[in-house]
Amino acid sequence: MSSEGASPAFVFPNASALNTLTRAQWDALLAGPPERAATWLSAAAHAGHAEAQAVLGQWLLDGRGVARNEASAFAWFQRAAEHRHPMAANMLGRCFEHGWGTAPDPQRAASAYRASAELGLDWGMYNLANLLATGRGVALDHAAAFDWYRRAAALGHARSMNILGRYHEDGLVVPRDRDRARALYRASAEAGDFRGCFSHASMLAEQGEIDAAVRWFERIPETAPKHYLAEVVQRLRASPLAALREVADRLEAQAAART
Repeated sequence: MSSEGASPAFVFPNASALNTLTRAQWDALLAGPPERAATWLSAAAHAGHAEAQAVLGQWLLDGRGVARNEASAFAWFQRAAEHRHPMAANMLGRCFEHGWGTAPDPQRAASAYRASAELGLDWGMYNLANLLATGRGVALDHAAAFDWYRRAAALGHARSMNILGRYHEDGLVVPRDRDRARALYRASAEAGDFRGCFSHASMLAEQGEIDAAVRWFERIPETAPKHYLAEVVQRLRASPLAALREVADRLEAQAAART
């Protein structure tokens, strides 16, 4: 616009300036209308910028700013992963694991997750650990799974903290240690994981700390998907404690309100 006092049109940086952008600048670029940002992302991705390729792949997978296209998302994740982009490698693994834009291939999923994990991404570590813990695409190896969950938890990965708690509670790979499990469940819950909230609340209830348990059970709907919330309701309804059965009623009402 040329009128005095009008804001100038925003100009996206050209490809040569992409590598100088800070994280905050990237976030600002992507915060506007998604259709406009997607056009710029596409140009940057075609110019060979790995971050743009990874983000464009995610937007194509989600249908954000562009039509949803799993095959194109897979292709961009693959190109960014070739540039050793950690999240792109992780998402490539997700595509292979779930058959998004390609045929399901658990072995290639494991390979992609390992590449992401070795580049230091907590989600890559977590997803690789899940395959190791279940023997999908790799040989079953709880010791290796535990180690990758441990590494991810050290980076603040809340889901990994909760699973590590289970290993300690059950005495799998490591000696049984309920105190350590309790600490991990609490850390996971405080970091916002809904499964961690359930684990932490369940342990509090076992210890007789019912009021504290109720508070953590009631935080589960903040982040839990509807199907998990239904599982929680079912388990709490079977509790011999009236206070927990009352929580089940409240959670069920919240779940019903989502529909």
